[in-house]
Amino acid sequence: MVVLKAGSRPPWVGLGAAVWVEIAAGNAFTFPLYSHSLKSVLGYNQQQLTLLGVANDIGENAGIIPGMALNKFPPWSVLMTGTIACFLGYGVLWLAVSQTVPSLPYWLLWLASCIATNSSAWFGTSALVTNMRNFPLSRGAVAGILKGYVGLSAAVYTEIYSGVLNNSSEKLLLVLTLGIPALCILVMYFVRPCTPAAGDDSSEHGHFLFTQIASVLLGIYLLTTTIINDVLNVNATISKVFLGVMVLLLLAPLAVPLKMTLYPNKVKRSSGILSPAQEPFISGSNTGQRETSVAEESTSGNDLEESEPTLHVSLSTRNILDDEEIVDVNILLAEGEGAVKKKKRPKRGEDFKFHEALIKADFWLLFVVYFLGSGSGITVLNNLAQIGIAAGVEDTTILLSLFSFCNFIGRLGGGMVSEHFVKSKMTPRPLWMTLTQIIMAFSYLMYASALPGTLYAATALLGICYGVQFSIMVPTSSELFGLKHFGVIYAFMCLGNPLGALIFSGGLAGYVYDKEAAKQIGGFLLGSSSSSCLGPNCFRLTFFVLSGVCFLGSFLSVILTLRLRPVYQMLYSGGSFRIPRNSDR
Repeated sequence: MVVLKAGSRPPWVGLGAAVWVEIAAGNAFTFPLYSHSLKSVLGYNQQQLTLLGVANDIGENAGIIPGMALNKFPPWSVLMTGTIACFLGYGVLWLAVSQTVPSLPYWLLWLASCIATNSSAWFGTSALVTNMRNFPLSRGAVAGILKGYVGLSAAVYTEIYSGVLNNSSEKLLLVLTLGIPALCILVMYFVRPCTPAAGDDSSEHGHFLFTQIASVLLGIYLLTTTIINDVLNVNATISKVFLGVMVLLLLAPLAVPLKMTLYPNKVKRSSGILSPAQEPFISGSNTGQRETSVAEESTSGNDLEESEPTLHVSLSTRNILDDEEIVDVNILLAEGEGAVKKKKRPKRGEDFKFHEALIKADFWLLFVVYFLGSGSGITVLNNLAQIGIAAGVEDTTILLSLFSFCNFIGRLGGGMVSEHFVKSKMTPRPLWMTLTQIIMAFSYLMYASALPGTLYAATALLGICYGVQFSIMVPTSSELFGLKHFGVIYAFMCLGNPLGALIFSGGLAGYVYDKEAAKQIGGFLLGSSSSSCLGPNCFRLTFFVLSGVCFLGSFLSVILTLRLRPVYQMLYSGGSFRIPRNSDR
């Protein structure tokens, strides 16, 4: 039996290391930085380029295998698989763009794009799932922080691309080929399961707040320095200084475990009793103290595969943590050891197996809502460089940096705001998906209008709302279907991104763009030219369709919110997350 012992390794080191892994996991966001080189060097048209973007999204979000692997193998092995995929995939793209190996076939580059960005799935799944299990009572905050850094990664790469690599796609692909694997090998040891945070540490909220503030400062810094680089064209020395400060800001989350090491909290004793963080949650009955069973009501009935063992928790601990929280922490600590037997048909909030979640209406509602919101947003991201060029913007790196920063704000803010309201008001998280999809719909109309000044405003709004979609989907799926098989369930939800890219980007945006480009050059054969399209008509029809898609998504999100309202009232009735105990139905 697993016992939580005093002095066990805290999870904050893993969270700080996971920040760097998530930056590496954002490598798929670099596609707009080198897509123009694929188009010019290899002579592709927009539809071919768009399909490469779809390959990016398929690879980035094909995370079912990493999710399954994480339940069977340690996180470091999952990260190592990602480093191999990153090296091989981006290596082939570098060979093509640098013309080291000329005339590589299109299908090979498409496959290489899938493999390269599939490293993101291995990186992101390992970092996110491991840390959500390490912080089971702060899921929204953890998801917001880690996925926020993924959103910031595009700005990090843009800083490197424009400030150090002199806007060279060839050099950027070389950095992705060699630099990311080296980084992940350095930090993979620290991303591993730790003693789950019990939520009783009074300083935990301050630690999360510090990490969030540090990430916001990093985002503001990246956006500011990107604009300075573009406007003032600073020299190489200043660019390297900018890069050094960026690295220091990325190291900021490690200040939390450093502070905990230098100034450890004193173990507080009251009547000789340790705090719950140090006292064993699962104990024997030989302590001589009064003990209480938290599972004795559930040992009968036909819904159980077999009788549950009685879990004994000291009365002092039970006074601080309720039964449901204690049982959930026990499950996390005794994962895979059969300490608690599961029912055949779990309720929402308990641990679902993947096939059990698949037959739930809430699962598919959440998937479709996320697919409509994120799928439309990824369409704009994949075509952001071409959207800027069509609007007359010469340097589109600022657009990408702006989208990245706002995407980060949406991911971080979505996690923070939803966490606050779900604990204080029991507000269902999907409500924020409803509100942001309505804003996204109007953002697409702003793009379509092509009025002066709307391009950057629409990009900022879209980036924020796109980030919120992700930061809400992650904790919502874990709250509804549990953490035990969360890796696979989360990976399936993420398939909404490539599915949306395939339909809206590959099937719609690329087709409309090439058709309009052919009209502008007087072409009669669709897709016969790789010339750029200029003017608002290049994407106007696409934006109208995406606006309608988001209005539909907001309507479905309202239905999901109403369905989940009683679930959230049950989960957060005590002001903090209450993980339901498996009981007879």
